[in-house]
Amino acid sequence: MTVLLPTAPSQAAESPGEHIANALRDSPVYVADAYADAVPPSRQRELTAQIAATGLPLKVVLTPLTKGDAFDGEADTLASVVHDRLGLREFILITTDGDFTDALNGYEWPSDTHQTRDAVAAAGFLDETRDAGLADLTSKAVELVAEGDGTRVYEESTQNLGDPATSPTLKTLTPGPEKESRATWPPRAAITLTLLTLLTPGAALLLVRKRRRTTGPPPSPFAYPQTVFAAAGAADESALRRRAEAEVIALGEAAARPETPSPQRALDAYTAAGTVLDSARGLPDLAGVLALVTEGRDALTATSPAPLPLCFFNPLHGRATHRTTWRPLGRQNRAQVATCPTCTEALHHHRAPEVLTDTTPDGRQVPYFELPAESSVWAATGYGSLVRDGDSLTERVTRGDFTRTQDRRLDSR
Repeated sequence: MTVLLPTAPSQAAESPGEHIANALRDSPVYVADAYADAVPPSRQRELTAQIAATGLPLKVVLTPLTKGDAFDGEADTLASVVHDRLGLREFILITTDGDFTDALNGYEWPSDTHQTRDAVAAAGFLDETRDAGLADLTSKAVELVAEGDGTRVYEESTQNLGDPATSPTLKTLTPGPEKESRATWPPRAAITLTLLTLLTPGAALLLVRKRRRTTGPPPSPFAYPQTVFAAAGAADESALRRRAEAEVIALGEAAARPETPSPQRALDAYTAAGTVLDSARGLPDLAGVLALVTEGRDALTATSPAPLPLCFFNPLHGRATHRTTWRPLGRQNRAQVATCPTCTEALHHHRAPEVLTDTTPDGRQVPYFELPAESSVWAATGYGSLVRDGDSLTERVTRGDFTRTQDRRLDSR
């Protein structure tokens, strides 16, 4: 697919991510029309005042998430896109969940200082919120984040969930297809046993496999997901391709606006992203499209110092927040790589980060960066982490590095 630059960018509609981010610049609470009855304007004003009183960089996004939408039904993707659009270094976000109705997810950058993930997860397991509506549930989540003691509250509120007599909430949850979210799947063996009686056989088997993977020692230096999409488990290539296409189009529209500070750099990134998108053969190439779009958007903002690129280990995790010295297991060489909060935390606790994989000529799945640099521009650059000053992914693609590595891989098969 060839993406054409729009001739009338001033009339182009905002992408969903841009629309939400722009709304959040005016108010910390965004409520989609579908939830207007559950969280009416009066409650939105109350939430806005409550957030202001906390003094935290906290925002709320309440919008339906369904498979095939702009975020492919993934709360993680929504959070990553909103965070990227706003460009805030310190940022706390509460969103609706893509897997369960009346559930919330919590995110925090650059690190989980306020125990946001646990605090927001705990809000749905308290007795006082058992029958709460979305507005009350969100208010409680904000309160718990502000208190900064979410982990303790989470553990206390979920410790008896293995007993159905004391866990009516579990009976009302409707799981989505083969997914797991911290906000709705407490990491307790007792809860797992209870949920196995509620899930379909396929989903139950997946839950057991995931629980074994997350609680036992890692069998290799990295965690290998079957598919990877913005830190979420199950997503297909076509969904990521749709997102990549939308991102490229949005970048072209933004680069063509008269007020753009660095239009040529942004347009170069737009052209390079379109080149990769046209020839993309899998998730690694589509992730490269997103990395190029990120460079283009950085050119539009022209901030100094330049923001970090996407996460080295898995660029689909979103924007990196740290520079980390990393040495691959069994090797002597070290490298400075950009890492997202999830991978930074994993490395800090000596856990295996979840990596984006690629396929070798003989059909094996390996971390993408273990491919020879001459056969993968992404392995050579780490999606921006390994690019030296004065160079960029855009320049690499423009001078033909992507095309040459693609040709070499085809010749080796």
